[in-house]
Amino acid sequence: MDELSLEHLEAFIVKAKTATYAGSGALVDSSRSGSTDLRFEEGDFSYRDSYFGGADFIGEEVVWHRGEPVWAMNYYGYIREPGKLSDEESGKVLKESLTALYREERFLGGFRHQTALGLYVDTNEGELTCFHGLEWTERDGERLYELRYHGGMIRA
Repeated sequence: MDELSLEHLEAFIVKAKTATYAGSGALVDSSRSGSTDLRFEEGDFSYRDSYFGGADFIGEEVVWHRGEPVWAMNYYGYIREPGKLSDEESGKVLKESLTALYREERFLGGFRHQTALGLYVDTNEGELTCFHGLEWTERDGERLYELRYHGGMIRA
């Protein structure tokens, strides 16, 4: 991991997240049977988000620097109240809120964002090297969707 600065890594992760799921990026070939995959590359970095499911889903994001995996995050999200929030509505809230968060050039540190379809809240502990968190959406004070995530640096 020579010449890998955490500042450059975090900036790349924010760009990658903005260009892929939040930005409705183009899908790439599935890396595993049944997965949906998104990819972003810039300079010495490459990123892949690979997940399974839709309304309820599980996935993993990985960043490579010069071909070596250096950072990853796993996540599981689900709609708690399917009768009150569709997967399309959930996706709209998430994409709008995540786009607003990434405009701040970060993805950790907590965030709240009100949308027409509900409130998005993200809470987390740690920093880029080791973190875990919970995001959710709510409407009228009722939590309708949740996602748990964790990740950090990868070392050989």
